[in-house]
Amino acid sequence: MLSLNNLQNVIYNPMIPYVGTIPEQLEPGTLIVIRGHVPCDVDRFQVDLQCGSSVKPRADVAFHFNPRFKRTSCIVCNTLMNEKWGWEEITYDMPFNREKSFEIVIMVLKEKFQVAVNGKHILLYAHRISLEKIDTLGIYGKVNIHSIGFSFSSVQKSGTPQFSLPFVARLNSSMGPGRTVVIKGEVNTGAKGFNVDLIAGKSKDIALHLNPRLNLKAFVRNSFLQESWGEEERNITCFPFSPGMYFEMIIYCDVREFKVAINGVHSLEYKHRFKELSSIDTLEIDGDIHLLEVRSW
Repeated sequence: MLSLNNLQNVIYNPMIPYVGTIPEQLEPGTLIVIRGHVPCDVDRFQVDLQCGSSVKPRADVAFHFNPRFKRTSCIVCNTLMNEKWGWEEITYDMPFNREKSFEIVIMVLKEKFQVAVNGKHILLYAHRISLEKIDTLGIYGKVNIHSIGFSFSSVQKSGTPQFSLPFVARLNSSMGPGRTVVIKGEVNTGAKGFNVDLIAGKSKDIALHLNPRLNLKAFVRNSFLQESWGEEERNITCFPFSPGMYFEMIIYCDVREFKVAINGVHSLEYKHRFKELSSIDTLEIDGDIHLLEVRSW
C-alpha cells in the first residue's frame, strides 16, 4: 500500500547543491519524496537522477526535472548522455509557487518515472537510460530542501500479471466498518474512463459506484438501488487521474461513509446510501485501465 509516511534513509535540511548516493538500487515501485520550499528570488532549480557524480566529464543524467520560473513558468525534463542533452519535454502545468512549500514524489515504474507535486499528478517521463545505471541524486539551484526520503517497497514488479476486464470477484469478507479494498492499475493512454463498483451480490444493488471520466475530468460517485440510479456526486478538489499513470486506489469503509485515496492522497468521502454493509460482497471493475492487483481485508 502506497504510503508517504514510511520513508527510509531520510536526509534532513541538506545543503544545496546536494549530491548524494541513492542507498539502494532503483526498482519499479521505489518512491523518492522531496519536501522543501521555493524562495522568493527563485529563477530555477533542478532534481537530477544521475549515473554517478563525476563533474568532468559530467555524469549522465537519466532524469532531469527542472522547474523554471522566468518568463513562462514551466517544468523542463530531459536526459544527458555523453555530455549531450536530448530532446526537452516541457510541462506548462506549474505546481510550484514562490514562497510556498512543496512535496515532490517521484515514483519509479517499469518503463517511466511518474511525478506528483503536492498530491497532484504532474507528468510522466519514459526511461531513456536503464534504471540499473542510476545511483546518485542531485539537487541544484535556488531551492530550500527540508527532507529527502526513499521508499524501496516494490509495488509493480516486471511481469506483473494483468487481470482481464471486466473483472468480477467476491471480496474476502463482506463489507463493514474497518474493511479496505486496494486496487492497483495503470490508466490506458487513450482512456475515457473506468468504473469500480461495490455490489450487494444478492440484490445486485451497487452500494458504491466510482467512475473517473478522464475526458471530462470528473470523478463521478453514485449508487444504484432498487433498479435506479441516485443523484451523482462530483465535487472534488483535484481530479487525480491522467492517461498513462499508475495508480493505487484505496477504498476504506467507515461507519458512516466510504473514504477513497489515490496514490496515498485522500480524494473523497461518500456517505452510505446502502445501509446493509454486510450484504456488500462483490467487486466489479471495468473500463480503460490495465488492472494489476486487487486486494481486500
